[in-house]
Amino acid sequence: MRDLYEVLGVSKTAPQDEIKKAYRKLARKHHPDSNPGDAEAEERFKELQDAYDVLSDPEKRKQYDQLGARMFAGAPGGGGFQWSGNVGDLGDLGDLFGGLFGRMGGGTGRSRTRGQRGVDVAVTVNLSFEDALKGLTTRIPVELEVACSTCGGTGAEPGTTPTICPECRGRGVTSEDEGFFAFSRPCPRCGGNGTVVEKPCRTCHGSGRERRTKRYTVKIPAGVKDGTQIRLKGKGEAGFGGGPAGDLIVTTRVTPSPIFERRGSDLVIEVPVTYSEAALGAEVEVPTPDGRISLKVPAGSQDGKLLRVRGKGAPKLNGSGRGDLLARVRVVVPTKLTKAEREAIEALQKASTRDVREKLRA
Repeated sequence: MRDLYEVLGVSKTAPQDEIKKAYRKLARKHHPDSNPGDAEAEERFKELQDAYDVLSDPEKRKQYDQLGARMFAGAPGGGGFQWSGNVGDLGDLGDLFGGLFGRMGGGTGRSRTRGQRGVDVAVTVNLSFEDALKGLTTRIPVELEVACSTCGGTGAEPGTTPTICPECRGRGVTSEDEGFFAFSRPCPRCGGNGTVVEKPCRTCHGSGRERRTKRYTVKIPAGVKDGTQIRLKGKGEAGFGGGPAGDLIVTTRVTPSPIFERRGSDLVIEVPVTYSEAALGAEVEVPTPDGRISLKVPAGSQDGKLLRVRGKGAPKLNGSGRGDLLARVRVVVPTKLTKAEREAIEALQKASTRDVREKLRA
């Protein structure tokens, strides 16, 4: 028997949500409805169900991690049950196998494939930096599997309906007796659906599904960042066996701004000033998402000083106002000087060098 983790393609330390995601992806690929008449896909689907039945249950998974393949000794194809103790062990073993297969003596339970939720679909939306700050409403094309437009998802040719499976009588499972135990398995005739399609739909060939491109209107809220995710409930792929549809997950990809650097809801901008403006103070014009404003640079501002302009940053996604604009002062040193500029700076140098050196000697 193959390792159950290997069946689902996950590691032994995989969290439950990763196991669930792996099962859904593989089950959709190998489901009998999607592969009518494919015996290999049917066997693979059964194998996936058995693996997920154990690994999705914390108690069963714990037992499997401890016992490994020995957990299935005595099950069909398991090589015979190996007693590890006296007859008093029977109760514990009965609980173990009864819990593992979910049904003792056949029961009236239904296969896990019924009412299975559809798969989530992920798409990306590319936005300019400005659109990300302002927000917008756009329509996006999404290719997904939906209920067949011809048969409405039944898989049967219009005018006909699926019939109760004669082998499992609609339960979706069959039972096999093994000594003291009765093991339930997905019905090989209907694949666990409980119904069979005698006359498959000519469009979907009995799967009840078809690929189609749909367009959805998506509202991008103001203030989204690169990587923000927006979930649209029920806009993903159709479910199996009447199950609910999955969700559509929209991820935003925002083009970086050549002017602003984003820090959460704050925006950082570099403001070049001359040496004299930094030393004496000045009023300079700077851009913001809402247009240009006048910014006061205090006298004595050092290179790299941050000046905060409140409420001029990006909108906050939770709707509680906006961030701030952080203006970083950058003192620009001229590369070429006129004669008058050189004379003025040389005079300043003579006056200021002495004060700086005195501070170093203090």
